[in-house]
Amino acid sequence: MVFEELVFGKQPVHELLRKYGSPLYVYDEEILRKRCREMKNLIKYPNFRVNYSAKANTNVELLKIIMSEDLDVDGMSPGEMYLEMKAGFTTDRITFIGNNVTQDELQFAVDHGILVSVDSLSQLHLLGKINRGGRVCLRINPGIGAGHHDKVITGGKKAKFGIAREDLQLAQEIAANYDMTIIGLNHHIGSLFLESQAYLEAAASILELAVDLPSVEMVDLGGGFGIPYKHNEEPRLDLTELGNELDKMVQDWTASHRPIQIRIEPGRYVVAECGALLGTVTAVKENYNTCFVGTDIGFNTLVRPVMYDSYHEISIVPQEDRLYEKYNKPVYVVGQICESGDILAHDRILPRCQEGDALIVHDTGAYGFVMASNYNSRLLPAEILLTKDGEIRLIRKAQTLEDLWQG
Repeated sequence: MVFEELVFGKQPVHELLRKYGSPLYVYDEEILRKRCREMKNLIKYPNFRVNYSAKANTNVELLKIIMSEDLDVDGMSPGEMYLEMKAGFTTDRITFIGNNVTQDELQFAVDHGILVSVDSLSQLHLLGKINRGGRVCLRINPGIGAGHHDKVITGGKKAKFGIAREDLQLAQEIAANYDMTIIGLNHHIGSLFLESQAYLEAAASILELAVDLPSVEMVDLGGGFGIPYKHNEEPRLDLTELGNELDKMVQDWTASHRPIQIRIEPGRYVVAECGALLGTVTAVKENYNTCFVGTDIGFNTLVRPVMYDSYHEISIVPQEDRLYEKYNKPVYVVGQICESGDILAHDRILPRCQEGDALIVHDTGAYGFVMASNYNSRLLPAEILLTKDGEIRLIRKAQTLEDLWQG
């Protein structure tokens, strides 16, 4: 056989595809729990909480596992908050961190007693009108950004997120006008960083702002912790180094000023590596000296490579024993969507493929199924969980043609 036969070293790929359909999202509970614990133990400072950023993956069964590991959660919409409550999170463990949201969305959070972090002065006005005398957090744009692609940089002068530092005084005046108490500050500089320097600089910056805001009880340093999508080329983020530096910063700040709660809000780091996407090779052809490996994984199922030029490792699992044979040139791995940009991998070195072979697209637990769509009226795949007890659980059924018609 070529490459690996078992997904996560546990279950035969072809058997899973026969039973649950192709394509198929697979999650490993043990990896998910390990990543939760790494985040929870990032620093030793006692008043430290981890808010999982659920936009990375909102499958309720995964949310239940994350909750059981004593992580809290962020919601970006009423839909996310609704699913988080369905998973069992109490509303005191949810924070609504929206962006350009409506009055109805803010009202949903207020009605459920969920803490809101506002993203702009206008949102602060709007919240004040419907929740006079309430508690509020401010999302600050620290002027610092980081990330693997322009589309995931969420801090800096060109980012749409947060209140500019120079507008903080105005925000205080607006809050006072509505008798609101600013109890928290949060920010997010971007996604998928593997070096910690920018994150530490931003953390120092937002802690500095908290010095002159005695009502602030909590500072959320954001997420964006990266994982090595290129397994043999990228090092892991050094959590020990980052944690030690962050711990010292927080301990020094609290010793000089006051006790405060510190939060982080990782999403990708928690769920990315616990997920894999299985699919099937449906066609192999060569056009004008370019080789294409066609699959049933289009960007309706995994949009990251198209949206962000993202890289995912791909393993080929032949349907039958055969000798290893490598293509004599890089190939394109493509999907079945009627768009020229439906490319899963560019110029990739792979073993020679045949129709019926399976493939494993690695590290798809974050921003995978949650960003999938019915484009071209393609059906959404099933999701299964490989439990720590060795069982296979179906945690979302594959769509049927009838599901396209319902509603």
